[in-house]
This record gives sequence, C-alpha cells and structure tokens, in this order.
Amino acid sequence: MTENGEKMTEKRRCDWPKTQLDYEYHDNEWGKPLHDEKKLFEMLILEGQQAGLSWSTILKKREAMRKAYDNFDPEIMRNYDDKKKAELLENEGIIRNRLKVKAAVTNSNAYFKLKDEYGSLDNFMWRYVNGVPIRNYPKTSAEIPVSTELSDQISKDLKKIGFTFVGSTIIYAYMQAIGMVNDHLESCEFCD
Repeated sequence: MTENGEKMTEKRRCDWPKTQLDYEYHDNEWGKPLHDEKKLFEMLILEGQQAGLSWSTILKKREAMRKAYDNFDPEIMRNYDDKKKAELLENEGIIRNRLKVKAAVTNSNAYFKLKDEYGSLDNFMWRYVNGVPIRNYPKTSAEIPVSTELSDQISKDLKKIGFTFVGSTIIYAYMQAIGMVNDHLESCEFCD
C-alpha cells in the first residue's frame, strides 16, 4: 500500500527470476549495456563458473567470489600459484571446481593477450554488434535461444586467444549479462 492507501502493483518481470537476488540482478543488470572493463571481466569469469549450475547459485556466491578472486583483478589473478589455487578449492563460499578455478587463472592470462590485440574486452565484445545491443523481444522464455551463430563465433574467437570455459552457451549468457543481447520478454516492464 502507498501512503495514500492505494494498492501497489509490482512491475511485470521475465519468468526466470525466483529469489530476491534474482530480482535485483534481473531488474538492474541483466540486458543492460555494460562497458566497464573490470565488470566485463568479472562477468566473463562468473558465466564460466556458472556452467552446469543455476545463475541463482552464482548470485549467492558472487560477493564471496569477489573476495576470493581479488575483485576479479586479472593483473593479480594471472599470478595465482598452486598454493592460491589450493586455497580457492578449500573456500566453501565459492564454486570449488578444479577446472573452473584453473579456467579463471587461464582466462586472466588470456585477457592480456586480448588486450594487446584489441585494446580492451569492451572493444573486443562490442565490435561484434557495432556497439548496438541486439533486442529480440521474445514473447516466451521458450523463444530465447541458448546459443546463436554470433555466440558460436565469439566462442571460437575467444578460444583462439586462449580462453577456456567460453563455449557458445556460456558466451550467449554472457552476451545477455552484459547487455549485448536484450532478451527480456516483451511483457517484461524492465526490458528497456
């Protein structure tokens, strides 16, 4: 109820958010164009961590992962040694998967190769859409693809540079996360 006694109506959302963290992410981040280099790298690592898990799981662990991975600073992460990797695998607050921990370190090294060639992750990613987000306006969640020809191409290009855990499905989710693709349902009031 508002101060005037009027009934408040909640905005309509896409159907996938189920928890408060999901709502906050959906309403404030998902599908919104992102150009901050640090956040772009963080989201790439988080999308790789999500493989085989729910995004809700990642959101619950995001703060602990930021702390454990030095705020996803690739300059620090690229120098993680076996002791640091073992420490990460013991950290119950994060995703404790040996391959995913290794991928985070591998990707922090690949990030610098990408920067040498393209200047930034922002330049690399957004050039695929000429800086303009793809807006799909799906009517139902069933209409949202898990991958596309574009995510296939970006995945191949990232793998050539040396990235891992960047399959086409992960990259499509990443494209949604950073707003390169806006797949909010047509009925969603958070779509633009």
